[in-house]
Amino acid sequence: EEVRLRINGRERERMHDLNTALDSLRQVMPYSQGPSVKKLSKMSTLLLARNYIVMLT
Repeated sequence: EEVRLRINGRERERMHDLNTALDSLRQVMPYSQGPSVKKLSKMSTLLLARNYIVMLT
């Protein structure tokens, strides 16, 4: 029981950290913000970032 609670806590923290990182990435990506743009999904955020990096190289 106690082990499971610790594991769950670590997983919650991991997901929180991941979501925070993705939110930070969304803030600096072009075309990911604006009044008519919905919040991008995790996959869309990563694909947009990948494509942007490829475009820069």
